[in-house]
Amino acid sequence: MDEGLISSKFQKVIDLIASDVGTIRTGRATPSLVENIVVAAYGGTQHLKVVELAGISAPDPTQIVISPWDKSIIGDIKKGIEAANVGMNPSIDGEVIRITMPPLTTEDREKYVKLLSQKLEAGKVMIRQIRGDEMHEIKKKFEAKEISEDEKFGQEKHLQELTDKFIARIEEIGEKKKQELIQI
Repeated sequence: MDEGLISSKFQKVIDLIASDVGTIRTGRATPSLVENIVVAAYGGTQHLKVVELAGISAPDPTQIVISPWDKSIIGDIKKGIEAANVGMNPSIDGEVIRITMPPLTTEDREKYVKLLSQKLEAGKVMIRQIRGDEMHEIKKKFEAKEISEDEKFGQEKHLQELTDKFIARIEEIGEKKKQELIQI
């Protein structure tokens, strides 16, 4: 069992879930709400992320400000945000785009908590699938007499401990986001 490889697979799931959960809107304006929006510019499509098209900031809890590096694509960025249909209404203010975040209603908060739970569960399923694949590999090695029964049980136990550690990380990410969601 290659612990580094397994940890790396688990970490990729954690990174994916953290990124995915970051896109769930809370009562606060954060750059992560818009940075993965795809914009049609320069004859192709690109992400809005800071390194590609624009600087993104949240000067206060209710507003996101997008400063395009190239001012000629400001209209394309606005269209991209509108086309993403994420419930944001961007407006062009000189050389920047401003998005004012309306306060979340109780129904919105409940809807986002439910969405958060679904995303977290998907992450846990991915972790368990990796564990299942690795358990299968351990079993194959045992059946091929490459490892002893004691080694098999030891590796399975260690794999389960690793799995539990990464599932706990997913739960931490979820708990932090849930606190942001229910905060008014």
